[in-house]
Amino acid sequence: MSSPHEEADEATRPQNESPNISEGAISSSVEVEATSPHHSSALSDELEESIIVAYRSIGLGAFGASMRFAGMPLEKIALFMNSSQVSGKRQFAQSIELAFREGALAPYRVVGPASMVAWFMQYSVMGLAFQFFDHALSRTLGVAPVYYGEELMEPPSVSSSRSWKGVEANHDNNNNNNDALSSESDYASYRVKTLAKTMLAPVLAGSLESSVANRAEVQRYFGCSKFAAIEGKLGWNPVARLFAPAFASNAMRNVIMCNTSFVITPITYKLYFPQEKKSQGSLFWYGMGMNFAGNAVAITQQALWGRALDYGAVNGGRNIKYSEVIRSSLKKEGMAAFITLPKWCSRILMNAPVQGSLPWFYNNVLPMGEGPVMDVARWVTSSSADYGTGDNHQAGSIS
Repeated sequence: MSSPHEEADEATRPQNESPNISEGAISSSVEVEATSPHHSSALSDELEESIIVAYRSIGLGAFGASMRFAGMPLEKIALFMNSSQVSGKRQFAQSIELAFREGALAPYRVVGPASMVAWFMQYSVMGLAFQFFDHALSRTLGVAPVYYGEELMEPPSVSSSRSWKGVEANHDNNNNNNDALSSESDYASYRVKTLAKTMLAPVLAGSLESSVANRAEVQRYFGCSKFAAIEGKLGWNPVARLFAPAFASNAMRNVIMCNTSFVITPITYKLYFPQEKKSQGSLFWYGMGMNFAGNAVAITQQALWGRALDYGAVNGGRNIKYSEVIRSSLKKEGMAAFITLPKWCSRILMNAPVQGSLPWFYNNVLPMGEGPVMDVARWVTSSSADYGTGDNHQAGSIS
């Protein structure tokens, strides 16, 4: 019998030495205290988890909104670059001309309060949604959540792999085959559930992010007045208007980037990055490199999104047919309609400053504030309890 690879074992990382995955150590690992060093006995597990998730989500929202506003010129260049408004030679130069044709500050003029709120919600919801779905699915399936914070700097453990090899030896050398087979079945089931959770959480989180962000992105692409005119022509119901045109390609792009930032980057950094070279700086640059790779895939969806919007704007507004968008784009420009070096570079310029630094910010910067946040939460809880106790004593003395 062949044993599983150590890397695969660590990626599914049972929380106990035995491969009997149903024991209580696994269920306890899915709580936030397993991924945060700031556990407090003064707060219930549920309250502490809610506070930490809210803190991380607000931090991601503020970080994302400020970075996206600062990089708005790069975003406009990338949006034009991945639309049908540029083609042929000098595509990058064409995109720059379109972005600044109304002045140096033109990219910032399309940013209204709705965009700032949408950016904040986009990144806070992305963080909140991924944490929620990752932890909720982990609890439901009885598996461990994705690595976070200090866990990334720890060396990969081989204890689970050694334990599993021990089960194999027991199966080969002893007559207690039923127990060994049961353990093997439990371990295989655990790995399947972990894989399912790891695939499903980014899909749910990315789709939720797009439900918050796509409408504002479409508005920035067209401009407020043109988008309002298109919506009027389409006459969609309120639910469809909430999602806005080209939602499917927007969601697919966000799923890809959510996977890159919250799943692929932390797992591969934890398991495969040289232990002696792990640091905050190396995580920052590693996240940037993974972002470049993720964008090589996401750029195809970004280009599809832009071309779908151009298709939908024809004749003042029409419903998007993705099959027709793809067919006409390939017929006109081939694969260059969806991915070229200039398109990839423009996407990197727009996306890398915020999305590439997100794993570093999420795993290194945010944990620094968790201690003070929990201290404040403990103080508020303690003060509230003392105030309530004082009121009770006072009421008792009056009576």
